[in-house]
Amino acid sequence: MEAPAPGAPPEPGDDETRKRLDAYAYLSAPERLEHVAIMRVFCGTLLADLAGPDVMAKLRESGGPGARLDADTLTARLEQLEKWGNLLRGSHTVKASSITEYQRSRARYQLSRLGERIQRDADGVLAEADAAREVSNELLALVERGLRELAELVSEPGGIAPRDGLERVSTLFVQFAEFAESIRDFYAYLGQVLARYDLNSAEYQGFKELLLDYVEAITEDVAFRAPRISAALDTLWPHLPALLERLDAHAQGLAGLTPQGESHSESRVQRSRGRELADWEGLRGWFSDTAGQGSQVDQLRDATLRALQSLLANAKRMLRSATGEMSRRRDLLRLARWFDEAAPQDAHDIAVAAFGLYGARHLGIPPSTDEVVPAYTSWWTGPVVEVPVALRERGSRAQRGRTSSVEDHSAQKERLRVAARERAAGRKAAADELRSASGRFDDVRLTSAALNLLLELLATALGNAQLKRRASAAGERASWFGLDAAWSEDADLAIWLTVHRTAGARTLLHSADGDLLLDDLELVIGRTSATADDEAEVNVS
Repeated sequence: MEAPAPGAPPEPGDDETRKRLDAYAYLSAPERLEHVAIMRVFCGTLLADLAGPDVMAKLRESGGPGARLDADTLTARLEQLEKWGNLLRGSHTVKASSITEYQRSRARYQLSRLGERIQRDADGVLAEADAAREVSNELLALVERGLRELAELVSEPGGIAPRDGLERVSTLFVQFAEFAESIRDFYAYLGQVLARYDLNSAEYQGFKELLLDYVEAITEDVAFRAPRISAALDTLWPHLPALLERLDAHAQGLAGLTPQGESHSESRVQRSRGRELADWEGLRGWFSDTAGQGSQVDQLRDATLRALQSLLANAKRMLRSATGEMSRRRDLLRLARWFDEAAPQDAHDIAVAAFGLYGARHLGIPPSTDEVVPAYTSWWTGPVVEVPVALRERGSRAQRGRTSSVEDHSAQKERLRVAARERAAGRKAAADELRSASGRFDDVRLTSAALNLLLELLATALGNAQLKRRASAAGERASWFGLDAAWSEDADLAIWLTVHRTAGARTLLHSADGDLLLDDLELVIGRTSATADDEAEVNVS
């Protein structure tokens, strides 16, 4: 059996696990609304030690389901909550002026730590379960800056001051915990909505903008900052043991009050985030793959791809609905409700109208066309129909004999693949030629493929252009037109082209098919990749 890590709390046994799970029972009990109202009374006050009459008074002040409880029912609810572990018996001395008051007030209750935490989480779920939570993306930049500054301070001679280090570590983990929680909540909400396959066009449009804009911004920011955060953690990692020891020596918190060797469950202390090495390992595993199971950044990227696939599935469904191939789920649910509410005879009529399940008339081979047999004619008195031997003896309409083999088209497919590869290679070479010839078109002679690609990009750019009339210089009566947004690109070939209108400009392109002269136009050609060397723009005049 593997020993637990030093400083880690012992794993709870079966009895302790069952006891903790029992504390959730009041949320699913038939009287759950009354139980929740009682728990909210105790959660509304710190260190509340209340008797039954006190709880009843507060319930009637707040109203709701608990306001209708009488004394005996409320006592039963309080005892049941104590049995589940949500409440504890109070230890305060009871002061009463009569025996009746003593009997009513001797049972006092206070909130247990587990009960308070469960009720707080339940209130959060009830209040915000269906809301889309925004991702605190700005906290990621603060986490990066905090890690970088902390790594610089611990590397200096003398290290960081303990109080400053404690403040920075606590702030860093609070920011990271808030960011990670907002990420989980947002993607849980996103998965819940995208699991629906009956989105209408308005809902689809909203989620399309959400995915394409908001989710893209989140993933891009995380992908941009994750390598920086990993680098800062790598720099800080050798100094972490000494830093944590220094922080513990400065402020041990509740850990300093726990006796050495104490293992009782009531004496365990949950340290603040960032005070244990396991917290830092979790932070590091969020941004980089340290255990060979992928980082949270990789999972975030995969979740975004799955969300986009769900969005495309909904788009295909709506396209099918426009052509009549739509899902009949809502119609079938409506039909099922009709069956459930109908009388037996009406249900038969509904089945006949919906599915065409009329009574059987004639089975098998139809009679000859010159014989008209009414639908009410019985089989006993109807004309005899000749049945083919194959159907009569074998019960099959299939033709006997050997089927022909499927024609082999592998050679044609291979020729098409080779031709496609050659065309792709030719266009790529043409794009490389255009980029290499940028800025010196007067001195080179383009191939036919390069010129055709340039004409294709130029035609697309001019088709996307917007003409705007611009006034000439003062005193002149004529005006001229400028080109705005005259731009095109080919993402597969990683090339883009921008066209500007400049008076007096002349662009001459030499090629094997002839020369091309462009008057009053200037071209800008570049590569669409994100490297610094490929982002340079070259003016062709």
